Amino acid sequence: MIECNKIGINFEDKEALKDLSFHMQENEHLVLLGCNGSGKSTLLRVLAGLYFTQTGSYRYNHNSIDKKNMKMIGRTFRQEVGILFQNPDTMLFNPTVYDEIAFGLHEMESNEIDERVYQIAKECQIEHLLDRSPLKLSGGEKQKTALAAILAPRPKMLLLDEPTANLDPKSTGWLVDLLYDLEVTLVVSTHNLSMASEFASRALVLGPSHQLLYDGDLIKLWQEKELLDMANLIHRHRHNTTKQNGLHIHNWE
Repeated sequence: MIECNKIGINFEDKEALKDLSFHMQENEHLVLLGCNGSGKSTLLRVLAGLYFTQTGSYRYNHNSIDKKNMKMIGRTFRQEVGILFQNPDTMLFNPTVYDEIAFGLHEMESNEIDERVYQIAKECQIEHLLDRSPLKLSGGEKQKTALAAILAPRPKMLLLDEPTANLDPKSTGWLVDLLYDLEVTLVVSTHNLSMASEFASRALVLGPSHQLLYDGDLIKLWQEKELLDMANLIHRHRHNTTKQNGLHIHNWE
């Protein structure tokens, strides 16, 4: 499904990803871990075909994803790959929630727009918001609306950038259950270690140097304190009771 081979990308001579390689199978779920600035969002945008690699190669279903090939396969690729940005405000532009969900279906010239909009709105618990402006919703409601718009065309690959950032605990639990039941290739980025195991059993860890530090079982990763420290995913401080230094894993959200 996904083949990334030594991909690299720079922005104005500033390195964003370096020599990164990994593969994913169809319908596999993966959690992408890394501190802020490690390149998680950049990698998701590469996988979504929004950025093109400057070195190495990225293949989706055996098709090279580059400027030349996207002119030929772009329409199919856009229908099959959905990305949710961390800030939903950047994704919402239609007058109503209904129009937001229906937008991708119109682009696909779907003949089941009404039925699909109401179905996915119900699944995302926003059916009561369909006549509202998405710009006037709460942060969590905006997140659900953006996700519904992505899910409506039935993507084969779903890329989520810090999807729980705007959700309360109850909505976070709902999202975990929703993703668990989806038959899609899924990549979820987060720096929240306490949520990682809810999304997938396989983890990729990006370090501050924008390189891949780990690719493997998430449970085994918890034993790699030095690696987690190197990735800036855990930190050292004096414990409140013992006053001694130690490495700790905390919920950062």
